[in-house]
Amino acid sequence: MKNAGTVLVFPTWPENPYLNLLELAARAAGYRFRGATTHAELLHALPALPRGGVVHVHWTTPLVQEAADEADARDRLRRLLAALRDARRRGVRIVWTLHNRLPHELAHRDAEIGLYRALGKLTDIVHVMAPATPDVVSDVVALDPPSIRVIPHPSYEGIYDSGVDRAAARDSFELGAHDRAVLFLGQIRPYKGVDSLVSAARRAVADDPDLVLMLAGVVKDQSEEDFLRSIPEELRTITQFSFVPDGDLARWFRAADVAVFPYRAILNSGSLHLAATFRIPAILPDEPHLRAQFSDCTWIAFFDPARPAESIAELLADRSRFDAVTEADFAAFTDEISPWSVARRYRQLLDELSAAPSPALAPR
Repeated sequence: MKNAGTVLVFPTWPENPYLNLLELAARAAGYRFRGATTHAELLHALPALPRGGVVHVHWTTPLVQEAADEADARDRLRRLLAALRDARRRGVRIVWTLHNRLPHELAHRDAEIGLYRALGKLTDIVHVMAPATPDVVSDVVALDPPSIRVIPHPSYEGIYDSGVDRAAARDSFELGAHDRAVLFLGQIRPYKGVDSLVSAARRAVADDPDLVLMLAGVVKDQSEEDFLRSIPEELRTITQFSFVPDGDLARWFRAADVAVFPYRAILNSGSLHLAATFRIPAILPDEPHLRAQFSDCTWIAFFDPARPAESIAELLADRSRFDAVTEADFAAFTDEISPWSVARRYRQLLDELSAAPSPALAPR
């Protein structure tokens, strides 16, 4: 196998499906991947990266948000930027995937913005998944247009299909033929707006007693008991307040009639791509960048972020909203973003860096 180069990925987790899918074609082409998961590990790994190697920064939360205090955050930022600048002087290339406008929980906002702005200047390529990302983040960081590459989030076609069909999935949850299952799957955290979904379901069930709310995911930033107390007794629920294993994702999605993502803040969402993969219609916040990106998708509806509970309830009240959606509507979305096609585009990005002249000794 050809030795195509070395890529240091931060942060890297072996179980992360997005990273695994993104790297498929590059690994097949001979790229060697290393990983770091903490600030200290990244500082240790950077000097060992050879000339022509690539450091690929994904989620930035572990870099300064895990600092003990503001002084520590500034020190962590200073040491990190010094290490990245040294790497550039040695001929290392830098890629930054901009997953979020800012981390969802910000303990050290100024340091994080400083990190974003420094990355915007230091990186050779800024990878974005949504075309509107530069505009969405413009008040945080000004991205240099020639450095931007758009590679969409992949679908999960063929990744999580455990063979369970809709009938078996619904039977496993004791859902009847007339039950309307509304799904939220993912970590239950304040920015995800699950409280608004609970309120919406409470409103909707008054007119549709067959509505069932399905909630699956670890409860964060509040106790499970407090969250349970927020769910009204008259609302029928199916819950699993723990991590859903990969092998069980199909069962949850195939049992659902609609997936709701009531986020208060969102730039990209892999959960939406899961819904599309399992052919489940979805409800998203009506943010301008989401509307621009997904307005042609007949299987997506948009709620009003200014009145989330009321707006989601109104959408749920219309049982026929997605009746005209067909397999072809989902396929039109997922076919263009199959895991292998997206992975090939990422490999081409790495090939582009390998073929380009080495960066100047001084950072841009």
